[in-house]
Amino acid sequence: MEQQSDSLGKKIFFLYPHSVIHDEMLDLLIMNGYESYALRDHARAVRLLEHFPGSIMFINIDEKMPEREWEAYIRKIQEGPKTQESRLGILSYNTDKDLMQKYLMDMAVPCGYIQLKLGMQASAKIMLDALRANEAKGRRKFIRVACEDDATATMNYKSPEGTLSYGKILDISSAGIAVKMDRFENHPPNSKLREVQLKLRGTLVLTDMILIGTRNDDKSEWIFLFDPKMQPNHKLVVHRFIKQSLQRYIDQLDI
Repeated sequence: MEQQSDSLGKKIFFLYPHSVIHDEMLDLLIMNGYESYALRDHARAVRLLEHFPGSIMFINIDEKMPEREWEAYIRKIQEGPKTQESRLGILSYNTDKDLMQKYLMDMAVPCGYIQLKLGMQASAKIMLDALRANEAKGRRKFIRVACEDDATATMNYKSPEGTLSYGKILDISSAGIAVKMDRFENHPPNSKLREVQLKLRGTLVLTDMILIGTRNDDKSEWIFLFDPKMQPNHKLVVHRFIKQSLQRYIDQLDI
């Protein structure tokens, strides 16, 4: 069992997510600092809830099993000694009011019943409200993922004097990166570096960055922040890299 720190927030799982959830909603949640994952195995999902007590899981009851079996599955999670701390929500295109009443009132799922027929914008608002109410984000502002073992995450920078610097990205968030540099000219803190090139799993991002300084006084490890004026399409590349890195972590977890 891995206890989740309240300050770091909760893991948010989507079981058998609809395409609109997987393709759009997860991007939105990552951008807003929510640690989100897609799951496609309901038996493994229970083991993950046991491993990460207090996690949140939204369940697509439109797929995989008849609704009565989903009801039994959810009740088992709610009553299980190792999973009863989990906070569940329902995702469905079904607009049946009796069905909604059952999950919201009779079964008291704390993260709501989200009708996807309302559209992406309305569904996103309901979900974000539910996540805030359940303190899913904790005190963390950004999701930071380690990528020290990911050879596809690199950085290079050419100074105005023509000096080339190469680095391996150690971790990344929507705010910035930590990089292990092969060599790097010392710049004053808060210097803006023009046209830094990041390579994230084959996708290039060219952006200005702000140098913060070394990490733990290690002259080979440096911290940079993304320029606040970073282009939206480049921000999306960063967020999707974070999403893929999170997903790879949960998929490879031996549970």
